[in-house]
Amino acid sequence: MKKLILSAAALALVAGAASAETVRLGTEGAYPPYNYIDDNGEVAGFERVLGDELCARAELECEWVTNDWDSIIPNLLSGNYDAIIAGMSITEERKEKIDFSQNYTPPSYSAYAALSEDADLEGGVIAAQASTIQSQHIVDSGATLLEYPSFEDSLAAMVSGEADAVFADKDTLVPVVDEGSAMWVGEDIALSVGIGMGFRKSDPELRAKFDAAIASMKEDGTLNEMILEYLGEDSPVFE
Repeated sequence: MKKLILSAAALALVAGAASAETVRLGTEGAYPPYNYIDDNGEVAGFERVLGDELCARAELECEWVTNDWDSIIPNLLSGNYDAIIAGMSITEERKEKIDFSQNYTPPSYSAYAALSEDADLEGGVIAAQASTIQSQHIVDSGATLLEYPSFEDSLAAMVSGEADAVFADKDTLVPVVDEGSAMWVGEDIALSVGIGMGFRKSDPELRAKFDAAIASMKEDGTLNEMILEYLGEDSPVFE
């Protein structure tokens, strides 16, 4: 009997250790307003607040890890973190490598910004962040693509005149246009079914926990409130 009690206690300790295991959330930290590094060196932005709330609802202990965008999927697959929450659009190509949660933003728009309304979007040079749906669209459009490792670098190329325009998620360009550093050119383009969290295909249980948390935020309206607060009043919300 004593052995049984000791065994039960040992199992309880093991279960407690497992439940306390920290889930690591990987983000870029260079894609405002979705994610960026604040003055205190901490991850901030829409996805920081969202991720913390999702972890609370899923009753998970979470920590944040930053990773360059161009290796964010490979480093998820190699185990450097457990989930991606980094402004990643859900695409069929990415689904071949990883699984996605349900979307935590509705289908949204990509847009062009330039210094001049006469910017040549069809035959000119367009800057975009590498390995994004925007960079692929530029290739498909026939324009000349200048790829950069970060959104900020692609934006700088447009501002310096190295590129005729920059093409990115519209939400990321709104502050740039609002402050007068550039103007909208061309038409907004719907390229995405929304943004979701990325998981290894071997982690369906973890994905399910975050799926349930996202669903609860949609249901009680807090996700829409967060989108409007952090991404802007013109951002699409869930109906």
